Amino acid sequence: MSNQDEQPENRLRKELPAEVPAPVPAAEQAAGEQPQQELTGRRRLVQGLWPPRVTRAQLIVAVLLFGLGFGLAVQVASNSDSDSALRGARQEDLVRILDELDDRTQRLEDEKQGLEKQRQELQSSSDQAAEARKQTAEKEKQLGILAGTVAAEGPGITMTVDDTKGTVQADMLLDAIQELRAAGAEAIQVNGVRVVAGTYLTESGKSVSVDGNKINAPYRFKVIGKPQDLEPALNIPGGVVQTLEKEQATVTVERSTKIVVDALRAAKRPDYARSSPR
Repeated sequence: MSNQDEQPENRLRKELPAEVPAPVPAAEQAAGEQPQQELTGRRRLVQGLWPPRVTRAQLIVAVLLFGLGFGLAVQVASNSDSDSALRGARQEDLVRILDELDDRTQRLEDEKQGLEKQRQELQSSSDQAAEARKQTAEKEKQLGILAGTVAAEGPGITMTVDDTKGTVQADMLLDAIQELRAAGAEAIQVNGVRVVAGTYLTESGKSVSVDGNKINAPYRFKVIGKPQDLEPALNIPGGVVQTLEKEQATVTVERSTKIVVDALRAAKRPDYARSSPR
């Protein structure tokens, strides 16, 4: 078929340019895209809320809040029931309830006073027991010092007897001990041997034995007591110091603010004596 045979309509369409789609206005384009944006936002919101993600802390808080709310509801309901019951009660019932409350209050007050009195008695008894224990411990220490079972310290004197000639005898040292006791000596120690109430001295060759313990010169006396009384008692005319010096012994007496008597004696249980209830 030739070009001449072509229809005029087809020839005219070929000569016209291709159709171009008309541009869509910006307002219409924005309006058309808006639903898609809103739909996307909703989807994001749904995805954020479902499925729910509950942490352990949030679950614990929710349980606590539920328990608190339930307790408040029960308390309010109970108070409401009580108030309703009291509002509906008769005057005689209200008087009886008030009397019962007064009686209960009085019983509680009496019980409180009784418990307070009991507490005071227990406290007083405890204080008395503590004071008794304190006095007992102090008395035990005092008796221990006298018995020689505990160490002692305090002011006193130190007397040293240097016997180079070997002329000092046991009875002379015993006289010194007796003189010190009479002057108020509370604890005495001779050459490491504690002197007690039953102490005895004997001759042992050219030395002396104290309670069976042999000691040698120089004889050192460590005495606890009042120095102002102990030293003059030894230096009186015709006393211990002059007697020992006549035997050509050298005696020195020194005062001290602290004398330590640390020689101990084992506690001895009496064979026959027992404590008496009176």
